[in-house]
Formats: sequence, structure tokens, C-alpha cells
Amino acid sequence: MEIKTAKSAGFCFGVKKAVEMVYAQIGKKENIYTYGPIIHNEQVVDDLEQQGVKVLSSEEELRNLKEGTVVIRSHGVAKKIYSIIEENGLECIDATCPFVKKIHDIVLKESEKGREIVIIGNDSHPEVEGIKGWCKTPGTVIGNAKEAEDFFSKTGKKICIVSQTTYNYNKFQELVEIFYEKGYDIIVVNTICNATEERQAEARQIAQEAEAMIVIGGTHSSNTRKLYEICKEQCGNTHYIQTLDDLNLELPEMIRCVGITAGASTPNNIIEEVQNYVRTNF
Repeated sequence: MEIKTAKSAGFCFGVKKAVEMVYAQIGKKENIYTYGPIIHNEQVVDDLEQQGVKVLSSEEELRNLKEGTVVIRSHGVAKKIYSIIEENGLECIDATCPFVKKIHDIVLKESEKGREIVIIGNDSHPEVEGIKGWCKTPGTVIGNAKEAEDFFSKTGKKICIVSQTTYNYNKFQELVEIFYEKGYDIIVVNTICNATEERQAEARQIAQEAEAMIVIGGTHSSNTRKLYEICKEQCGNTHYIQTLDDLNLELPEMIRCVGITAGASTPNNIIEEVQNYVRTNF
């Protein structure tokens, strides 16, 4: 049996940088906090908590904090969060992914020009919540074709469209086309990061060749869920797990190929554990 593990599986550049920035503070500073989980991986967050790094789960908790160091997570935050940190005299370490920072700059610049901002993504995702917090004009989140069809501009015909960095590229293109058909004056900036496009394309290719597919990542990880959807379309026998403990895999004796991929917040050691288990037991 062949095991095909995606070369792009595991930590992306932005996530790796954010995690390393938090670990670098341990032992140097007291009272270290992250604004929200640093990444969408429970194992990493639990390990940091065991080493004294606390998670601030709300704006209210941040407002009540009067000392310590706050790390901005890789997903980024709204502009007002920086203001609260400064007003409370807290030290800020910004671990926002550079690709997310780029979106903040785009929506701030274009909304200051009067363009209405459309964000293609998941409205409840922290990255999207952060992007909305940099818009000077209304920021509308579109997650599916019906929402795109129902969209009506509040400010006129000038629109700037951006995307959540981990959104499905093909779906992004489909939704953008709907906006073009409405006749708006549109600026479209494809802000899906290269690592996401590469990861999705590689997952699709492996799933087409595999008879069973394993997708590893946190349950709250948007990019992992999209990987699962892509793989499921190509390979019906696709399994979504967080760690090896979740793997309940039954394979026929004559299976030829198992594929493995993982989201951007999945540590390499978890990927290797799954890979070694499949190699040893099947």
C-alpha cells in the first residue's frame, strides 16, 4: 500500500511565525496572554496554557486587563483592539499573519476612498471579524451564492471585494462572477494566500488518486474544513480527525493508496504520528 502525504501539509508560514513568537516570550516575561487562541489547534493552545500563557476570550476581558503582554494571534484583530491595548498600558506583540495584514491595509485604503467592502468568507471566523474592524465604510460578508445574489449596495455602485485568506479559490471566483453580473464598479483583490491555494490543489490531486483520505486539523479550523470538503468531493472515503486518537479507519485488504493532508494549524508531529500508524497497521 502506498501512503501519499501532502508536501504542503502542516504549519504555514504565518502560523509557524505566530506560534514561535509566543513560545519565545515564555520565561522572558510574566503575565503573557494571547487575544483568542493563537491558532486553531487545541493541542498547541493546551501546551501553551500549561506553560502559563493565558487566552483572552473577549474584548471585555482585554479591557479589564491592566498589566502584562498581549500577543495578537495569526488571524489578526480589529483596529480598536490595538487601541485598547495601548490605552491600558499593555505590551503588544503582533503575530498577525502578513497576508492578513495586507487585507487590513487594502480595506482601510479602499474604504477611505468611499468604496463599500465585500469580504468573501465565513462571517463568524476571527480573521473575518478582524478585517471588518478595519473598514471605514460598511463591510459585508458573503459566504454563498444566495447571499451574493441578494446583496444590495448601501453606498452606491463602488465596491472592493477581498477574501478570507483560507477561502476555497473556486468558490471565490464563482461569487465574484455574480457581483460582476450586477454591474457594480468593482475592484477585486484575490487575498487567498498562495499557501492555501497550493494546499487545496495538492489535496484535490491526492484525493483523486487515493482510495481513502485522512484530513488532519482542529475542529474550528476553517482551512481544514475546506480541505475536507475538497477531498470528500474526490474521495468518498475521507476522514476528518484532530489527532491519531480520532482515527477510526477500516480499510479493505487490497487497498492501494491512502492519502494524508493537514490544515495550516496542524503540528508536524501529529501528521507524522498518523502517517506512521497507517504505515504500521495497514
